[in-house]
Amino acid sequence: MERTLDVRTPESIAFSYELAGIGSRFLAVLLDLLIQFAVLALIIWGLYEIGVHAPGNKHAVSSSVAQNIAYAVIVGIIFIVFFAYFIIFEAFWNGQTPGKRALGIRVVRDGGYPLDFTASLVRNLIRVGELTVGFYAISGIVAVLSEQNKRLGDIAAGTIVVRDTRMDSPEALLREVREEPVYASTAYVSGEERAIVKRFLERREDLIPERRMEIARQLAERVRPRVPQDLQRLDDESLLERL
Repeated sequence: MERTLDVRTPESIAFSYELAGIGSRFLAVLLDLLIQFAVLALIIWGLYEIGVHAPGNKHAVSSSVAQNIAYAVIVGIIFIVFFAYFIIFEAFWNGQTPGKRALGIRVVRDGGYPLDFTASLVRNLIRVGELTVGFYAISGIVAVLSEQNKRLGDIAAGTIVVRDTRMDSPEALLREVREEPVYASTAYVSGEERAIVKRFLERREDLIPERRMEIARQLAERVRPRVPQDLQRLDDESLLERL
């Protein structure tokens, strides 16, 4: 069942998110796990090759100490591959891991704000417990019962997972509208520009806030120098609406 979340920013800009479903989130996790296992296998193979071809050491430490060091290294590598992976990717890759990007979903903070490092850290540290207790079974139950499809990590970090609806750049929109009937020109914009603005206004509710503001800014910058000063003072979307 599809669920949506309506959000209004402090600037009184309203938009809605389509929440990511349990199935797409689970598939994203599986894809990320496959990537992690592949990376871990490569690392272990590399360490093995280094150990096999390393020159002998006449002053080698005792076997027990060597085993303890090896265990510590392996535990550190496993933590980095399986948990720092999520923290780093989500914090610095716009709320996405490779699995999430492949499934077209992303993590944002409550209210539609971009994910920051602290929220990514909290939600993914709790992932450790969620993974070890029934392989996300409890998290799946919590997400099904939650109105916003939140797992335990999302509840603690104040995050939601949404579908990553995208819109093309103004240049790509221009290529689309050239195949449609030409709109009449006005005193300030051409027919093609009116078609682009109309396409944006019709589809803006489906965009993530950052992308929506970016495209509105690009479109408004094109026409702002041509319009009267009273229109130039309007914010980007208000200006486009007036056109």
